Amino acid sequence: MKGIILAGGSGTRLHPLTQVTSKQLLPIYDKPMIFYPLSVLMEAGIREILVISTPVELPRFRHLLGGGERYGVTLSYLAQPKPEGLAQAFVLGEEFLGGGPAAMILGDNLFAGHGLGDRLKRAAERVREEGGATIFGYYAEDPRRFGVVELEGGRAVSLEEKPSAPKSHYCVTGLYFYDGRAAEFAKTLRRSARNEYEITDLNKLYLARGELRVEILGRGYAWMDAGTPESLLDAALYVRAVETHQRRKLGCPEEVAYRNGWIGRAELAARYAQGRYGQYLKDIAEGTADGVFGPGQSEL
Repeated sequence: MKGIILAGGSGTRLHPLTQVTSKQLLPIYDKPMIFYPLSVLMEAGIREILVISTPVELPRFRHLLGGGERYGVTLSYLAQPKPEGLAQAFVLGEEFLGGGPAAMILGDNLFAGHGLGDRLKRAAERVREEGGATIFGYYAEDPRRFGVVELEGGRAVSLEEKPSAPKSHYCVTGLYFYDGRAAEFAKTLRRSARNEYEITDLNKLYLARGELRVEILGRGYAWMDAGTPESLLDAALYVRAVETHQRRKLGCPEEVAYRNGWIGRAELAARYAQGRYGQYLKDIAEGTADGVFGPGQSEL
């Protein structure tokens, strides 16, 4: 399975912060925002990842992340000349995906919770073996600015994009697993009233075929869409609290790579010679970091 990080858009809700840099390069506490979705795909066991962004911002992502060797993955890059909806990512990335299954995550989404890595691996395995699609639902007090899924008996019965009168409180998070038909289906979509190719419409195609699964991220899980000043601050405070009290980092791709056995101690210790982040990696390599597991062991 391959992965896509969609890191485009103009980030207008965060102006003037995003007038000089991509939203996904802004900091969430102690690291760039894109580290968090990258780590999620790596937690799912995905090692071939495509970063899609604007032609202006793409070189900055390449400068930050490189070819992925430091994380034990292979990173590719693709320009999205004009943002025309989330589902467009599968049309743009069709050649990269090569007709195989894929996971896509939005570049401004943060996920955390006990056992999350195992759930991601199971979702990926199920899509590979059984086909269909898997999305993740999360309870929101006011879900009107998200896609909303209506459930009956744990199964999806309807999907709506940013409804004014939501049929449920469960919004669809920015993490999606699809079989090899995603690009084919995406090419059949028509533009919505917002003049975009909506990811909700792609999900509806799977729903109509009875092939859409919904995983609910309930108590003990955190999901944040850091697309507004308020949610950006909330995400930073959440990460700071976890990292301070649990003495472990969220969104640390080097640590995920080490636990997955994709890089060794030497590669880990060589990163970031100075600063707290670099010291954390050195502590992991030396086995002195509290609450941090070694290769083959899950932190979640």
